[in-house]
Amino acid sequence: MASQKVLTPRLDDNLTGQLDKLARATRRSRSFLAAEAIRDYLALNSWQVEEIHKALAEADRGEFATEAEVQRVAKKAGSFSFDSRERVGLRG
Repeated sequence: MASQKVLTPRLDDNLTGQLDKLARATRRSRSFLAAEAIRDYLALNSWQVEEIHKALAEADRGEFATEAEVQRVAKKAGSFSFDSRERVGLRG
């Protein structure tokens, strides 16, 4: 088993109350739930940061989508105007 460290987060009363309620409902400790929440947060944000770094590396290499590619994706997404000025009536 991996070594464990003690962490003491400071939570406001509302958050502590929500944590206590969930701990009772799930029959888990506050510590378990807090560790789960931190694990999930790190997984999500680590993935996002990794994807941002990949995108920046692509941009540094000059790998950009063409205007036609952007238009095709925008059209699939629905009511999106490539020219944002047009969407808010600022064109011309």
